[in-house]
Amino acid sequence: MKKCVCLLLSLSIFAACHRKNIPSKTNNATIINGNNDNGNVFASDSSLTKKDSVVIANSARAFMIVSNGYGKIITPQQLLPVNSNVQYNEFQLSKGFSAQQLSNLKTRYKIIPPRVLYVNPTNELSSARGSYFILLKKFWYWKKSDGLFYLDEKYYL
Repeated sequence: MKKCVCLLLSLSIFAACHRKNIPSKTNNATIINGNNDNGNVFASDSSLTKKDSVVIANSARAFMIVSNGYGKIITPQQLLPVNSNVQYNEFQLSKGFSAQQLSNLKTRYKIIPPRVLYVNPTNELSSARGSYFILLKKFWYWKKSDGLFYLDEKYYL
């Protein structure tokens, strides 16, 4: 009886360890960095469905992307509303996600969200913690003292 159990156990371990998962080569792979995103909302638009793109188009009036995930400033201070009371600090806005944070976001969500947003005051929500905005029902942005909304560092980064 012990020999049968040992034999079955060793066969199952051998069968489980014998499988190899080698990723296939892709000929049309592109390297995404901060210089070739052309100002897109997200780095990989192919992962967005038509429903998500409709949400982005409808909520485009609700927010403006100030800085993307790579640290590229998309909306300069001159294009923000005059009465927005935003303290525009280009040094802080030009900081992007680290390489580890980028790979984490790509793995978990298949997209790179913008890092900093300007949200229309009529579209911002409030709670006991402060003002916030939800993008694509996934990404939570919290308002900081400079008047801009930053991606939640505690959860996403």
